[in-house]
Amino acid sequence: MRSSTSLRTRLALLIALLIVMMSWIFGAFISKDFAARLRGSAGFELAELAHQMGDRLDRDMSARASVLKVMAELDVLSQPDAREQQQRIIDQLQNGMGEVAWLGLLSPDGTVRVASQRILEGVNIAQRPVYIQGKEGMFIGDVHEAVLLASLLPNPSGEPMKFVDISLPIEGADGQLLGVLAAHLSWGWAAEVSRSLLNPAQQRRSVEFFVLSAEGTVLLGPEEWVGESLAPLLEAKDEASGINRRVVEWGGPQAGSYLTGIARADGHADYPGLNWTVIARQPLALADEPAKELQRDIVIVGSALAVVFAFVGWLASRRLTRSLNQIARAADKLADGKPAEIPVIKGIRELEILSSSIRHLVAALGQQENKLGEMSEMALTDRLTGLANRAGFESYLRMHDRNSPMALLFLDLDGFKQVNDQLGHAAGDELLKLVAERLRSKVREGDLLVRLGGDEFVMVLNIRPEELEIIARQIAARTLSALGTPMLIAGEETKVGCSIGGAFWPADGQTTEEVLAKADRALYKAKGSGKHQAVFTTDV
Repeated sequence: MRSSTSLRTRLALLIALLIVMMSWIFGAFISKDFAARLRGSAGFELAELAHQMGDRLDRDMSARASVLKVMAELDVLSQPDAREQQQRIIDQLQNGMGEVAWLGLLSPDGTVRVASQRILEGVNIAQRPVYIQGKEGMFIGDVHEAVLLASLLPNPSGEPMKFVDISLPIEGADGQLLGVLAAHLSWGWAAEVSRSLLNPAQQRRSVEFFVLSAEGTVLLGPEEWVGESLAPLLEAKDEASGINRRVVEWGGPQAGSYLTGIARADGHADYPGLNWTVIARQPLALADEPAKELQRDIVIVGSALAVVFAFVGWLASRRLTRSLNQIARAADKLADGKPAEIPVIKGIRELEILSSSIRHLVAALGQQENKLGEMSEMALTDRLTGLANRAGFESYLRMHDRNSPMALLFLDLDGFKQVNDQLGHAAGDELLKLVAERLRSKVREGDLLVRLGGDEFVMVLNIRPEELEIIARQIAARTLSALGTPMLIAGEETKVGCSIGGAFWPADGQTTEEVLAKADRALYKAKGSGKHQAVFTTDV
């Protein structure tokens, strides 16, 4: 009796220990791998959010400047005796654009002639940059405080009011200065933009935006950070791409480790931008929380299974130990990372349940790892075209043999903006998909196609050294021919073409960044020489 009881107890403990060990080993391995991939994906998302924020701010500023430019061309604003009409136009524009805190029409000597809500009318502001710069041409000033104007405008929050200036001259047909149209935009719209970009999940995970001036001073961010300098972060930023993501140890308020994405706001259309930098950050502990939750879930499920299987083992008799040992040995191999399959036990219901449950556990863990692999693949692929994205390009270059030559063809579509403007963004997206299909037909197995963003593509060609330049030029010529053929977009025949800049590794640089930069300069040369042609570094 003692022997039978001892055997069952030991069998139950063995099974429980085996399952718990498998849970810990698989949990630790999968969570570690998942955490690394999650950080990469989350970092890329933060960098993309920072880029979207900067692009949105630039687009908004460009749109406001365009509205004022159109307004400045109205004949009625240049007529001194049309004050009532001018007042009505200014009031209507301010009412329609909530972010315009103040809008005024200045006389040639800098006196406010007409203003929204009649604020500052009759006051001479000839010494202010908004007049001094505005009478010379379009002026867009950086964020600043306006003490005089702030005291005259409603301020329910009580916080210091900040503004962005836009001004431009009103000129007669002979170029004579007839006045200056000036506007103060409330900086509060930038905070609204940041809130609109964050979805509820990102808000729960404490994602924060910082907008920095060209000198690195915080213009927008958590209240305790406004006015502080983050210049060291800008100095460490990747100047080649203008975008960066990494773990940063933050000091100051709420010091700690943060997953940080950084991007430049480099203007939009004719608006050159104010050299702002946008930072999106998230506490590293929150970024890693899904991986920790996964590890906890694996341990909990494994522990629960250990209890169930221990009870089944306790019920088993001595003649079952041989089958159980087979299962244990297979599980040990799996825990050691060796290929093995849990045996299927037939004939005894308890053993059938045991073997089946462990097989399901291994299958579920394998499926989880496959899902992680799929998530990693998605992070490296451009969603629109299915080509590699910038992250995939960087991953490919990291694994590339430094001694193996290759050619880089930097492509930029000619006329893509006109298609977007005339047919809409949906047509532009369809055009990019067709371009990707045609590019696929021009590369060989082992080559890489990349969409860097917008209408920029890169072809990475792995060619034998003795044929490197010849084949690269042949592929460039075929690509020009393929993209020069009209495409049917939105029911209309559309022709865009492209320009190509070519460079060679390692002849054109010791790093891939240098080679890509030279390819970019060759592309610029191709654009400047009439477009729809290929220029290589050996041609320059």
